[in-house]
Amino acid sequence: MKKSSQISIYLFILLLLIPSKSQGDPRSHIINLACYHQLINNQTISIPNFLDTMTKVGTQLRSSHSGTSVTGTSPDSIYGLAECYGDLSAEDCVLCYAEARTVLPTCFPANGGRIFLDGCFMRIQNYSFYEEYVGSDDRVYCGDTMMGGGFQDSVRNAVSNAVMDAPRNSDYFAQELAVSGTANESAFVLADCWNTLNEDSCTECLERASASILQCLPYSEGRALYTGCFLRYSNTNFLNPEPSQGNNGGKTMAIVMAVSSVVAFVVVGIIAFCAKKHRSKSKRRQGSDDTNLLNILNSSSLNFKYSMIEKATSSFDEANKLGQGGFGTVYKGVLPNGVEIAAKRLFVNHQHRAGDFYNEVNIISSVEHKNLVKLVGFSCLGPESVLIYEYLPNRSLDHFIFDAVRGKELNWAKRFDIIVGTAEGLAYLHENSKTRIIHRDIKAANILLDSKLRAKIADFGLARSFQQDKNHISTGIAGTLGYMAPEYISHGHLTEKADVYSFGVLLLEVVTGMQNRGTQTAEYTHNLVSIVWKHFKEGTVEEVFDPNMMLSDDNVKKEVEKVVQIGLLCTQEVPSLRPTMSMALQMLSKNIHPLPFPSNPAFLPESPNDFGSVQASRRKISIPASVPTVSLTSLGPR
Repeated sequence: MKKSSQISIYLFILLLLIPSKSQGDPRSHIINLACYHQLINNQTISIPNFLDTMTKVGTQLRSSHSGTSVTGTSPDSIYGLAECYGDLSAEDCVLCYAEARTVLPTCFPANGGRIFLDGCFMRIQNYSFYEEYVGSDDRVYCGDTMMGGGFQDSVRNAVSNAVMDAPRNSDYFAQELAVSGTANESAFVLADCWNTLNEDSCTECLERASASILQCLPYSEGRALYTGCFLRYSNTNFLNPEPSQGNNGGKTMAIVMAVSSVVAFVVVGIIAFCAKKHRSKSKRRQGSDDTNLLNILNSSSLNFKYSMIEKATSSFDEANKLGQGGFGTVYKGVLPNGVEIAAKRLFVNHQHRAGDFYNEVNIISSVEHKNLVKLVGFSCLGPESVLIYEYLPNRSLDHFIFDAVRGKELNWAKRFDIIVGTAEGLAYLHENSKTRIIHRDIKAANILLDSKLRAKIADFGLARSFQQDKNHISTGIAGTLGYMAPEYISHGHLTEKADVYSFGVLLLEVVTGMQNRGTQTAEYTHNLVSIVWKHFKEGTVEEVFDPNMMLSDDNVKKEVEKVVQIGLLCTQEVPSLRPTMSMALQMLSKNIHPLPFPSNPAFLPESPNDFGSVQASRRKISIPASVPTVSLTSLGPR
């Protein structure tokens, strides 16, 4: 099929599936995403429970504006609630929920979170919260345009009426319009409580929200985000007409049919994302990247048919499963030409993660190095997004160094080669490629090993390009607990030195065979770095060496000690004191003597007794796959 024909078909599908203006506005703009601080008990169990819960909730939303479900048993249970505000049509409700349902998973591995959009609300938690209506996270967002006294009177009248009417209505929803004087003094108000409350709880929630939101006056906008309700006023008419109960025609039926299953529902999400991205590309810096991706999708060299990938992996048979992370599972497959592949099947195919999917494709297809995993192809036009990599038979580094048996397969020479190879790959990303790239998720699970146990850096889903004229990127926090630099956790300041910090942690893990499994915050962590630092200062660092390396030669031990010192230099608290990756590579590969003495690492314990023991830390367990972005806000809080 010609490329022009493929694009025409693609655009036709977009026109068919995306709702027209006459169908209303799903108001899928995100106001706030809040993730809770406690971690889930078992990610392997909780993520499938989450997916099952959201499938059930989504089914309910196709016939109702509210849905609840619970999957699993404590402590791995997942309770879910989603609510569309009463003026949304059924199809707009589905589209708003598509946005909420695909952004909220970024809270993992936290044990819950909630997201407010202008058209709907969603919350997940590991306990039953359905009757809660106020909480410590309740807040108000205000606009920034000053309005006159007539508008303020209109707001007070409309808010009062909506707060009074909503609890009395069967769906706990009310919308109001109040006019005082001229047209620009009109106020539009929406009030909605979750259907899991009773009338008294709804009344209490809205009255509290009302008292808070009126403090936004004299500003033109106010939104109250409460545990059990949502209240908004505005000087612009954001309200939809009353949802029609009849047949809305062929286009509506196409959407309803498209969302009749979870898979099709996901397709609508990603296609809507693609269309949205192309419509707004002049306003968003990544617009050109998305246009480039559309061209790549129509390229015969990288674009794989989903059916081919499905056949290559025997329909993603569990027997072919290589591993699982926070948002995807990797399967071994064999293409028709006999080439072995590793297919990374994303859990969901949706708007927010599509951004990461696009990012990973664009970044990894633009770089080439012997220590970077090679992208063979991808597919995002089927029911799921899939990334296809070269197959590396020895999987990832964590399967060796954290395993009491397989760890013996990596002697010091092999470990040192893996360290150097990883350093070479990172130095290339930071300094030698056309675009400086920060990986953001360097860890043992993302260092793959080929047949000769050579290191290849994988998983560029969180990677970011870094412009030459910037000294840091301000971004949401994302990465893996235990590997993230202190300045990144505290302030969201991202530089190459964040990768250097992660690399330093990785060095210490390779040398010790222990995971950096402490609980990390911006103030303190009880972790591997602090344990190694203690032994380094006391001159007893040999005590933390992995016994699987079976070191006997004193010269080799000195080389291992040097690598420990480099690891501590990379994990210093002050970013400017950490070496660049090219400097770290020189320290590793050249006989630089003496090495600088490292300063204190970040997150030191408060007393020597808090360091813990090597024996207690030498555990062979899996680490969490990712730490999500914790907040997305669009208006300033008051």
